[in-house]
Amino acid sequence: MLQSAIEVMPRDLSAYKTGNTGIDYVHRFESGKPGPHVMINALTHGNEFCGMTAACHLLDTGLRPLLGTLTISFANVQAYETFNPESPFESRLITHNLNRVWSSQWLDGNEDSSELRRAREMRPAVAAADHILDIHSTSQDVVPFWVYPGFARNAAVAMALPSPGVHLVMPSGMNSGTPLIQHGQHGKATGSGTAMVVECGQHFLQATGDLAIKISLDYLAHFGLIQQRLESTTPQRRFELISTHVIANDDFVFSRPVVGFETFANGELIATDGDQEVRSPCDDCTIFMPARSVKVGHEGVYLTRPLN
Repeated sequence: MLQSAIEVMPRDLSAYKTGNTGIDYVHRFESGKPGPHVMINALTHGNEFCGMTAACHLLDTGLRPLLGTLTISFANVQAYETFNPESPFESRLITHNLNRVWSSQWLDGNEDSSELRRAREMRPAVAAADHILDIHSTSQDVVPFWVYPGFARNAAVAMALPSPGVHLVMPSGMNSGTPLIQHGQHGKATGSGTAMVVECGQHFLQATGDLAIKISLDYLAHFGLIQQRLESTTPQRRFELISTHVIANDDFVFSRPVVGFETFANGELIATDGDQEVRSPCDDCTIFMPARSVKVGHEGVYLTRPLN
């Protein structure tokens, strides 16, 4: 059944390997005019094809910034190249989640993996960007949404763009590692510039890639790098991350079938994890990104509350 839903297959990215930055799969275009440095990043997870679709579109159409600097990057190409349609979720990563290792503890540590090597390679490019759009997708077919650290500068940009209209705001990070959008200055309240993830829809749907292209163009237009008329914004729904439950046992199970955006009453059982019960910490607790499969040490579910 899943195979019939794979509408987008990976394409050969070898033509994009040699960029102009000294970092494989990282391309930078300077306008020669003052302006912000904006980064569009794809494939932080290897099976999230919408970012690949958007980055290829920007490169294939020869888009160049009217002002400032544009960087377009493909992150975890090594994982991407392991894709097998018989097990399409397994190419997400090889060893480490590339979207949880962007702290000095990991980047300056002694541990080694393909993801850590790639993060260390990309570190200068990420640090150089004023504004970062990191393009992602979800295992379930749920509404698209923003994810960003809870700084006013991020919220202002997300709320100014036409879509998506759902926001997951992180007041204190992911609580399970440091994502790319919180590397360096982007993880500091005193930092400048913005950094956000956009979750564009289910991994393998064409509509997800189409939306990723649109949002990329909207993001660039917002900062003046291209000319594009922005549509009116959709109604905004904002949620604040309360906690992230990391799976501790192989018998982790939800109390009922979930795909994301289900709401639980205060104290209601959401899941069990061995002897631990995961219960709603408030009324109208909405869950995000419930785990599709049980993997100890990986995120099981994000618990949020609605923001006015």
